[in-house]
Amino acid sequence: MSQIKYTVLITGANRGLGLEFVKQYALDGYQVIACTRKINKKDELHQLQENFKAISIHKLNVANFSSIDLFAKSFKKSIDILINNAGIYPDSSIDHIDYKIWLDAFKINTLAAFKMTKALLPHLKKGQLKKIASLTSKMGSIDDNSGGGEYLYRSSKTALNMVMKSLSIDLKPYDLSVITLHPGWVRTDMGGPNGLIDADESVTGMKRQIDKLSIKTSGQFIAYDGKKIPW
Repeated sequence: MSQIKYTVLITGANRGLGLEFVKQYALDGYQVIACTRKINKKDELHQLQENFKAISIHKLNVANFSSIDLFAKSFKKSIDILINNAGIYPDSSIDHIDYKIWLDAFKINTLAAFKMTKALLPHLKKGQLKKIASLTSKMGSIDDNSGGGEYLYRSSKTALNMVMKSLSIDLKPYDLSVITLHPGWVRTDMGGPNGLIDADESVTGMKRQIDKLSIKTSGQFIAYDGKKIPW
């Protein structure tokens, strides 16, 4: 494995796409800061850490903003890539709406990504790559919505898209580039067993888009396969 060159921080790193991001970046020789809501030393993330000493695991609940502030203050290294992966998919329909869970969806899927970015901004400014990637969804595209429903998830991801678009403009003077990524319909705990692709294919594609990201392409809404998605 090559010498460590860059540092990537990944939220929601203990399963699904987050775990696959950890694996692929570790294989690429990155220092991986894997953040997870709960520490379970028997999970796949810790098993992966046994093979890659460059993986460090940190307890971080993105729904707890005080926890984010404490983590940011205690963290001493620069960050090259921030991947806002943590999220929830609450079911909903016009006849079944839980407004508290709706607020939770906004807090975790939208506000937490902004909070992570803002809290870690000093570390990102010191990084070499200066990249921020947030996992959104095609279901957050207003133009693409032909199926209706899923009010909680759709609206929280649409809001995330707008937040990241604004950040791409506001952070440009610091040479920080921002991308929102649609991972595809993936066979994970969140995506379910009927997904069209597996986590490896999705993350391989998303990593490729992050690699290609530059200040000139900052602010785009792109799928894992490189296709631009209408807002």
